[in-house]
Amino acid sequence: MAEAHEGREAGPARLASVLLENGALTSDWLPAYEAVPREAFVPDVFWPGRGGARQGRAIDRTAEPEAWREAVYSDRSLTTQYDDGAHTGPEPGTSPSCSNSQPTMVFSMLATLDAAPGHKALEVGTGTGWCTALLCERLGSPHVFTVEVDPQNAQWARQALRRKGYAPTTVVGDGAEGYAPAAPYDRVLFTASVRDVPQAAVRQTRPGGLIVAPYAPTYGAGAVVQLTVGEDGTASGPFVGGASFMRLRQQRSNRRHTREYLAGNDWPADAVRSRTALSPEDVGDWLPMFVLGLRTSGVFPWAEQYGDTGAYTLWLRDEAVTSWATVDYDPDVTEFVVYQDGPRHLWDEVEAAFAWWTEQGRPGYARFGLTVAPDGIHTPWLDSPLNPVKASAREGLVWPTPPVA
Repeated sequence: MAEAHEGREAGPARLASVLLENGALTSDWLPAYEAVPREAFVPDVFWPGRGGARQGRAIDRTAEPEAWREAVYSDRSLTTQYDDGAHTGPEPGTSPSCSNSQPTMVFSMLATLDAAPGHKALEVGTGTGWCTALLCERLGSPHVFTVEVDPQNAQWARQALRRKGYAPTTVVGDGAEGYAPAAPYDRVLFTASVRDVPQAAVRQTRPGGLIVAPYAPTYGAGAVVQLTVGEDGTASGPFVGGASFMRLRQQRSNRRHTREYLAGNDWPADAVRSRTALSPEDVGDWLPMFVLGLRTSGVFPWAEQYGDTGAYTLWLRDEAVTSWATVDYDPDVTEFVVYQDGPRHLWDEVEAAFAWWTEQGRPGYARFGLTVAPDGIHTPWLDSPLNPVKASAREGLVWPTPPVA
């Protein structure tokens, strides 16, 4: 697809062609796209995405105006802040904390939100303000309310919005609390991923209203979910496709170093050794990782790379710091060495979850859904809310989201 547009000058028209061809930009959102230039909501310095979760060196508009414009009007995410603003160097920082999201994802989520004139919308995560402006263009500024936790980002976005003539209600605060004074809302959009859909968002959405959010279980990979709020305060609906978003700041995990799991001992300590025919490569793609997240609780992976050999060690750890496992991947073998320690056999849980997915025919995102009950219990399901996805750990059929550290 990219080759078809290489001869065109970088700009809104070329990006629009890309987004129309891939189906992200629909005809009803095209007028808003044309009225709201992305460049007006991108700072002079950003780190452009390079595919997946990787970012390149920073681009400075004053030094590289052509490269800056080329990146702005590409279908890439643009990281605008690292480490909550503490990082300012040209190389990427440790953790991205704000971005102007990939246009394909922005317009796919707006299409899923199904916001129309007359609707009142709450946006959780103002970011750079681009999505906010798009909502204002479609719904009118008086109908748009946006919450941003970072005061610096909020101020920058507010100024950008005003320069383009938009005046939504902008709030600096905890997005997980929503914005009660203007509730109820017809539509609620999260622009940061959640592992726990906040109850405030459900309570502040009118019955029949929609909540659209990137939902990412503890295991890491995420997908966009579209929830419809019922009269009884239950929110339920399908996943519509994979998504990679920064975590809502209030739901970030404080993950411990591997040495804390080893309790001062050298790896593999007293772990039990075994072998497996399931390759870490088979469980490393986004869709199976998402499914593993639905089938396990409180488990997260990390890959320890070894140069350019293609070999690595897949670490699995639990949030309670009680159990860990490692699987050594070597591209030249067909069986892989496993070590497991602690009361939970984490690799066994992952194998069981992967086997379950295979037994179901390896369903894609659209066959999965999520129900959020009024008491906060999150229940993933396959094909129907009547067919809940069971956790492979000891928690049982459904489980509360673990507390944020």
